[in-house]
Amino acid sequence: MRHSTFFWFVLPTATAMVLFIAFPIISVLLQSVHAPHPAVLVEVETCTPLVGCTVETTMDQEATKAIREAEPLGRFIGLEIFFDRGHLAVKEVGEIIKNSNSFNEIFNKLANLPFYRALAFTLTFTFIVTPFVIIFGFLIAISVNAISSQLKGLVIFFSLLPFVVTQLIGALVLFWMIDSRGILGSAVQWLASDPNLSLKASTGVMWGSLIIYGIWHAAPFAFVIFYAGLQTLPQDQIEASKIDGASRYQQTRYIIIPHLFPLITFVALIQLMDNFRVFEPIVGFNASAHAQSLSWFIFNDLGGETRQLSSAAASSVLTIIGVSILLFPVLFRTWRDFRERT
Repeated sequence: MRHSTFFWFVLPTATAMVLFIAFPIISVLLQSVHAPHPAVLVEVETCTPLVGCTVETTMDQEATKAIREAEPLGRFIGLEIFFDRGHLAVKEVGEIIKNSNSFNEIFNKLANLPFYRALAFTLTFTFIVTPFVIIFGFLIAISVNAISSQLKGLVIFFSLLPFVVTQLIGALVLFWMIDSRGILGSAVQWLASDPNLSLKASTGVMWGSLIIYGIWHAAPFAFVIFYAGLQTLPQDQIEASKIDGASRYQQTRYIIIPHLFPLITFVALIQLMDNFRVFEPIVGFNASAHAQSLSWFIFNDLGGETRQLSSAAASSVLTIIGVSILLFPVLFRTWRDFRERT
């Protein structure tokens, strides 16, 4: 009876995980090892009294349709897409390493390959935004927790605004601020005495703007989590540390941070996943000329007149592998700590 109750309790969650997580991943894996069938071409000879006979190559619509309906996934090509120039570019990377004289030259040449250019921005964005979100979220939580109760509600409301605003709207606001007609763009033009200077034309400025926006948008999420954790802080330990003469820094280091460490791990996991799939800010900033992420890479393959489903699927698989690699150290440490406690 007990096992039957547990089964029915877990069944809805397990079913949802299979339908919305396992099946999509399996379908993406299958699509990534298949490529669309090429069009069936036939030669048609046309003869006229004036010109004579000419041979033209045209596509056999019916034969092409029949092949694609018989095998909708396409033809099996294995891992060929993963290794082509649009993705891991194994051949090109080997030539770059062989013909380069320094690491700087290697990195510069790798930046010309689309997948590695997107990977560079994705990793830069992830490893800068994630720690700063945790730091600023923690500092905001400590500050709000220390102010008077009359002001807490108002401060919390304004602190949550960047997180409440959708990413696209927030990105557009900052994008127009750095525009030549915006506050920051006009100020820079005035300081440089150059009316033609544009911040949006600089790759470094665009990367910095995207990173600043990422921190600004996500810090309130960390603040809410840490602020909730501070409400469960053991006050007897805080009072005992005050009696022993501990400073505020010592209280934070030896009592508050260890108490919030599980929440810090949780925020780090969420932020690593979110930041690794950064997409909306690039669209909002119209920054694709200067910054492309792996998610934008997938979106670009799916857009346009020719949808490259196999290429997008291969990029998705590589993104899943990247997220798994990023999360593994945090998950392993969490599992190890759990084993030690039990």
